[in-house]
Amino acid sequence: MEHTQRILRILEEREITGYKVSKATGLSDSIFSKWRETPSSKIRSEVLVLIADYLNCSVDYLLGRTENPNLNK
Repeated sequence: MEHTQRILRILEEREITGYKVSKATGLSDSIFSKWRETPSSKIRSEVLVLIADYLNCSVDYLLGRTENPNLNK
């Protein structure tokens, strides 16, 4: 599964729109539409961090490196 597909799935599961994320993070709303059309694993680290912070989960979870969404502190 591409990283963008995982992010979109998490947003869907949590009933969060791309628009809401874009407003909170400063990301372009169109990025989520682009990911739906063309899934990719190429995501800038800054974008991953913004989304992980917004979702209160780890970057590793977004990348599919773990199934645990919780931040380990």
